[in-house]
Amino acid sequence: MTPHLQCRGLACEISGRTIVSEVDLDVPRGSMVALVGPNGSGKSTLIRSLVGLRPAAAGHVYVGGTDLGEISSRQRAKLLAHVGQEEGPTEDLLVGEMVALGRVPHRPPWSVDASRERPVVMEALEMVGMTGFVDRPCQHLSGGERRRVMLARGIAQGTELLVLDEPTNHLDVHHQIQLMETIRGLGRTVLAAVHDLPLAAAHFDRVAVLHEGGLFAVGEPAEVLTPEVLETAFGVRATHLRDPDTGRVHLVLGAGAPAPAERFAS
Repeated sequence: MTPHLQCRGLACEISGRTIVSEVDLDVPRGSMVALVGPNGSGKSTLIRSLVGLRPAAAGHVYVGGTDLGEISSRQRAKLLAHVGQEEGPTEDLLVGEMVALGRVPHRPPWSVDASRERPVVMEALEMVGMTGFVDRPCQHLSGGERRRVMLARGIAQGTELLVLDEPTNHLDVHHQIQLMETIRGLGRTVLAAVHDLPLAAAHFDRVAVLHEGGLFAVGEPAEVLTPEVLETAFGVRATHLRDPDTGRVHLVLGAGAPAPAERFAS
C-alpha cells in the first residue's frame, strides 16, 4: 500500500545552509507519527518543506502518490492541513470566523456559504472543547485557547492528512492529553513535530528521530525511543515503563548523560 505521506531524498536549507538532508520517510494511512529531535535539529524546517511552505533543496514529497511540487497551493490544501508552531488566529476575527477559514480551499472563488459551513465549524470547535467560544474575539483568547482554535481550523479543513508543529504548545497537561485523544479519535493520518518525548511514546504509533541533520531512527515508540537512542540524540537517560492496562509505553527521563572524561580533567 502506498503511504499516505511519503518523502524521498528530501533536503532543506535556510540561507544556503543545509539543515536536514537525505530524509526518507513514510507515514502510513491512518497512523499517527511523531517527529522528535533536540532543539535546532530541524523539525519545523522539515515540516514546512513537507507541506510545501518552504521549497525543498532536493527530493520529493508525495501525498497519496501525488507529487506536491507539481500542484497548486489550493490543491495542496485539499490534500493536507497544516497547523504551524507559532501560528495564531487573526485578532480582529471571531473564533468561528477563524475556524471557517479552513473551508476556503473548498469554496468556489469569491464564494462564502456561512449556513453550510457553520455545522462544520461547530463540529470542529466541539472536538477541541471550544463551542462556547464561537462568537468570542480571538484577541481575548489565552495561549492554549489559541492553539485549540488553530487545530479546529485544521480539522475544519476536512483533509485526511494533518501535519502539526508542536500541537500541544501552551497547553496544560490536561488539555495536552485531551488534545491527543481528540486527534486520535479523528481517524486521520497525522504527522506531528513534538518536543515532549513521553507524550510521543504514549500517544503515537510511530516515532521519527531527527539527529545531526538526518533521520536517526524510525519505528514504533518502544523500538525507537530506547535508552541508547535517547542518550545519543538527546543526551538524556531514560527508562521504559509499560502500562499494564493500556499496553502503552511510558518514558521516565532521568539525569543528563555523563560528561566526557576530559571535562573533569584538572
